[in-house]
Amino acid sequence: MDTFLIKATQLIMAFALLVIIHEFGHFLFARIFGVRVEKFYIFFDPWTELFKWKPKKYIGGLGKKKNLKAGDNSNVKGTADDEGNRSKKASFWGDTEYGIGWLPLGGYCKISGMIDESMDTEQMKQPAKEWEFRSKPAWQRLLIMVAGVLFNFLLAIIIYAGIVYATGEKYVTFKEAKMGMAFSGEAKKIGFRDGDIPLMADGEALEIPGDARMKMIQANTVTVLRNGKDTVNIPIPEKFIFRLDNEAKSDTATINFMIYRIPALITQVAPGEGADKAGIKAGDRVIAIDSVATPSLDMFLKTLAGHENSTVNLTVLRKNEAKTDTIILPVALSGASKMGVGLELDPSVFYKAEEKRYGLLESVPRGVQLGTEKLTSYAQSMKLVFTKEGAKSVGGFGSIGAIFPEKWDWIAFWNIAAFLSVALAFMNILPIPALDGGHVMFLLYEVITRRKPSEKFMEYAQMIGMGLLIALLLYANGMDIIRLFK
Repeated sequence: MDTFLIKATQLIMAFALLVIIHEFGHFLFARIFGVRVEKFYIFFDPWTELFKWKPKKYIGGLGKKKNLKAGDNSNVKGTADDEGNRSKKASFWGDTEYGIGWLPLGGYCKISGMIDESMDTEQMKQPAKEWEFRSKPAWQRLLIMVAGVLFNFLLAIIIYAGIVYATGEKYVTFKEAKMGMAFSGEAKKIGFRDGDIPLMADGEALEIPGDARMKMIQANTVTVLRNGKDTVNIPIPEKFIFRLDNEAKSDTATINFMIYRIPALITQVAPGEGADKAGIKAGDRVIAIDSVATPSLDMFLKTLAGHENSTVNLTVLRKNEAKTDTIILPVALSGASKMGVGLELDPSVFYKAEEKRYGLLESVPRGVQLGTEKLTSYAQSMKLVFTKEGAKSVGGFGSIGAIFPEKWDWIAFWNIAAFLSVALAFMNILPIPALDGGHVMFLLYEVITRRKPSEKFMEYAQMIGMGLLIALLLYANGMDIIRLFK
């Protein structure tokens, strides 16, 4: 339950942040161009809301009615008082109602004089006002609609820049990993072998491991160094990413495509467990299990599996001052083939690592580079969603929540939030009615043809787009539910 709460909290926090930034982009550009913003809400508020506030007017909570002062009808649409107040200097913030809805499926910024998810058709029947969206030039309306996507992309850049500024970057290059990489079963099926060292993806050199994985999966051909001397080209199937995705979701998967091959070094021993009783110590390096060589961590874990409730003989190397002893110790395993040890997972402990620190100004271009690479990679992978395998891999909030770590890690949280911000930016710019991209598409049509689509057409397009989005939302979350019972 604690794990679920940690993941759910991270998901809600990230989602709320992305919604606020996205809608603030629309809000800011609308107000810059003098367009009135009637509502700014985090999450949706059908029928009621958790909280609402309008500056100098009222504060309301769940189930409470607006606490308007006597004679104050400034929040009622279409009143003479509302129009009269336009002659006064408009407040940048004060004309908007701010709130939190109860349905955490997004958020919205209700812009006056615009056909959006509020479907306020009554307002559109009134004569256009100078402060309304529909009264502004097409280029201003275009900027207002693009602003949400732009702000999500800028948020990702800021987060990535902040991460590299705060932590720098530390990684082991492939050429320094002398034992090469260990590959998953699906990777081995297409030609990879344990110990291979990745060199190139479609002729592009692979240096930074964090970026290399997706480049390799999306490439046509990956070049590896095998046995320290042979160069081998491995063709990558078009839908290989889905095979990896299905493999990662299985209960037996221990490797997600590839990991560094590193020695099986014990870092800690749990008191009273099998390893402790056998005399295993932190710093021991396991090189064999029952005479089966385990030169690397992946071999150690693979060989150890299947020995439930049994005793195995571990051969370990133990450093004692100026010499290294080879010791064989009988270790009793639990029902899950566990012996009560912690293992070193950081490849930089064994190999020379590249470490780079960034100054404040240096972190910005690196943030731009990371944001652009993530956006490009996401866009390239989206084409596969429209295949049969891609449709099966679509997930909703459950799938998104699953990518957050089980233990709170701020760096991991911000990395995931930045990626989700990139994904949200890309999805919102798709030319689908009801999304920002749909509005942009119609505005570009207006700019090119100098003909504005009719309001009735825009209403129908909005309804069709909302229907498609609701269907997609139900399908994606339905797939999450189906996977729970598989």
